[in-house]
Amino acid sequence: MHFISSAFWVFLPTVLLLYWLMRGRWRLQNGLLFLASCVFYGWWDARFLALIGASIIVDYFVGLRLDSEEGEGRRKAWLAVSLVLNLGMLFWFKYAGFFVDQWVAMWGAAGVRMDPLTWNIILPVGISFYTFQTLSYSVDVYRRRIAPCRDFLAFATYVAFFPQLVAGPIERATRLLPQMMRNRHLTGAGARLGWRLICWGVFKKVVIADSAAMYANAAFGSAEATGPVMALGVVAFAIQIYGDFSGYSDIAIGTARLFGIRLRSNFRFPYFSRDLGEFWRRWHVSLNTWFRDYLYIPLGGSRHGRGRALLNVVIVFLVSGLWHGADWKFVTWGAIHAACFVPLFLLGRNRRPERAWKWSQAPMVLWTFTMVCLAWVFFRADDFAHACDILGRLPRGWSMEAFRPAWKAHMDFWAWCPEGMEKWPVEIHEGRIFYLALLGFGLAEWVQFRHGIRWMWRGIWRGVWPEALMLAMALVYGTRHAAQEFIYFAF
Repeated sequence: MHFISSAFWVFLPTVLLLYWLMRGRWRLQNGLLFLASCVFYGWWDARFLALIGASIIVDYFVGLRLDSEEGEGRRKAWLAVSLVLNLGMLFWFKYAGFFVDQWVAMWGAAGVRMDPLTWNIILPVGISFYTFQTLSYSVDVYRRRIAPCRDFLAFATYVAFFPQLVAGPIERATRLLPQMMRNRHLTGAGARLGWRLICWGVFKKVVIADSAAMYANAAFGSAEATGPVMALGVVAFAIQIYGDFSGYSDIAIGTARLFGIRLRSNFRFPYFSRDLGEFWRRWHVSLNTWFRDYLYIPLGGSRHGRGRALLNVVIVFLVSGLWHGADWKFVTWGAIHAACFVPLFLLGRNRRPERAWKWSQAPMVLWTFTMVCLAWVFFRADDFAHACDILGRLPRGWSMEAFRPAWKAHMDFWAWCPEGMEKWPVEIHEGRIFYLALLGFGLAEWVQFRHGIRWMWRGIWRGVWPEALMLAMALVYGTRHAAQEFIYFAF
């Protein structure tokens, strides 16, 4: 089920009503949440509920065995069961076809012709997220950081909780599981906050991300676009992916709040970062901290010398790229970020505490954003060759003679005018409306970044008019444009 769908807006209030009718009976609420999560996920393809069920059952019993076993060898063997199941499912559904293709290509380069197998493996939605969530539980029990959960239904609800099931945030058992084993409460302030987050996320997705996607798709889909047109397309994709993914996270966090459950923040205004180290502390926080705790530190972290630590950093970035997709373009995306991060690591600037933002640091922010956008080219392109072609076309066509027609073509792209407004003294077309919305969005992000979310939401954001305005714009844009899938559903 899609957050931006009519089915969801019938589903959510129905579940909320039944849920709060069971107030004070958290076990019954867990049963309802688990059933609702199965309906939510099964809306795409009910067959893949078996995979979530397998993860739930295996990791639940692995957790119990890890607690009861005393011998280190037997505990490692039980942990291996969880690793093999979760990583095995992830490998099969996400990477099997990719590695078969690489095997065939390798032999082909050596002059040996092989007939590749035909793989028609459907990638289950959200498999990269819920496998990481259940895997972290088993590892934490193995490390004796948490006690195993002995309430099967609470554990199942923790794994399958529908707001964050398919695209995060990736929650830790230490934070989310205790909330599944006690009474939940909803205050008026919590309900208002949850609703505002939902409205803000819908606005980000439908108005900002999906509008930017129209231009990004046109630019990346053109074989002739150069210079300013292509650069605007790259920036449009940077706006799209941030609005899309952070919008999903806001809707997920807001929805969870309406159930009296708190999820962690996943984005902290990353495009205001002053270097790549800060960017990665602000972008997709739940995944990056997961890689830190369950990959970087187990590899040795920085405990075995500078060279080993540097290798571990590079491995984390490359694996992070591969996590996003079975394609060399994603590995390259991770490699670019690694190359930009390594100098900070060598200079000891990757862990600098976040300090007050100063206008004199604006060039650093612009440089960081530029590097992030160049890396996004590989993320968005159809394949590695397409990304290289785009990067080759970016430096061309920046003369004034080429710039003017390119800018006119860009403005003509937004030439739609609402019916009845053609004769207004000032022409109003979709471009100007979108730019005003984008400006408002940017100012709101800036105010929250500089002064804090609470300062804006409890200070200048009063009454119901902001939510009404955002939903009205989302309704207009949602009926105007074809709905775009959330980008991270593909991962």
